[in-house]
Amino acid sequence: MDPIQSLMNSVAWVIPIFVLLSFVLPSMFRILREYERGVIFRLGKLVGAKGPGLVILIPFVDRMVKVDLRIVTTDVPKQEMMTRDNVPVSVDAVVYFRVMDPEAAIVRVENFLKASSLIAQTTLRSVIGQSELDELLSQREKINQQLQEIIDRQTDPWGVKVSAVEVKDVVLPETMKRAMAGQAEAERERRARVINAEAEFQAAEKLVQAAAMISAQPIALQLRFLQTMKEVSGQNNTTTFLPLPMELFTPFLKQAAEVAATKV
Repeated sequence: MDPIQSLMNSVAWVIPIFVLLSFVLPSMFRILREYERGVIFRLGKLVGAKGPGLVILIPFVDRMVKVDLRIVTTDVPKQEMMTRDNVPVSVDAVVYFRVMDPEAAIVRVENFLKASSLIAQTTLRSVIGQSELDELLSQREKINQQLQEIIDRQTDPWGVKVSAVEVKDVVLPETMKRAMAGQAEAERERRARVINAEAEFQAAEKLVQAAAMISAQPIALQLRFLQTMKEVSGQNNTTTFLPLPMELFTPFLKQAAEVAATKV
C-alpha cells in the first residue's frame, strides 16, 4: 500500500477521535472551588453531592448542578403595608442566608434563591402588619429576630439556613411625621414644666425648713441680715441700708392704736 495513502487513512481516523475527545474530556472533569459543591444526577437519579476539588463525571450519563455555599445577601423590595394601629408605612429589608444541604436545595425546590426571596417578602408583610408603629420604630431588634426565626423555619426543609434579617428603612407619610414631631415637642414641653414644678417644690421645702430653724433661733435672722449687708457692701455701689428690729416700733404702734380707739 502506498505510504501516503496509509498516512491519510490514519489521519482520517485520528481527526474524529480528537474532535470527540475535545467534547468529551471537558464534560468528564470538573474542578470545584472550596465554597462550591456539585450535586450529581445519573440518568436522572440523585447520586449525591461532591467536591471540592476534582470531580469525574460519566459523559452523557451524569449531570452536575453547582451550588454556592457562601452567604448570600438578598434585598427585600420595599413593601407598602398597614401596621396594626392602621398607619401606612413602607418597609424594606435585607436577608442573609446560606445553603447548608446542597442536595435538598436542588431537589426539594425549583429555585431556592427566588423561593427564599419571596418567602422573605411575604413574611415581612405579615410581621409588620401584626406590629404597631411604636414597636416598629423602637424595637427594631425584636422585629428582626422574629423575621429571622419565621423565614428560617420555612426555608429549613430546603437546606437553607437564614443567619440574619435586618429591616433597613421605615418610611412614614409626611402627615404622620408632622404629627410625631408635634407629639415629641409637646412631650418635651411637659417634661420641662414638670422639672420646673419639682424645682419650685424643692425650693419651697427648703424655705420652710429655713423658716423653722429661724423661728427656733431668732438670732439666726440677725446673722442673715449681717451677711446680706456684707454682700451688698462688696458690690461697689452707694446703696446703704441698716436693719432695725421691729421691737423698736412696738410702743409707737400701741400709742397709735390707743389714739385711734379714743377717737372712735
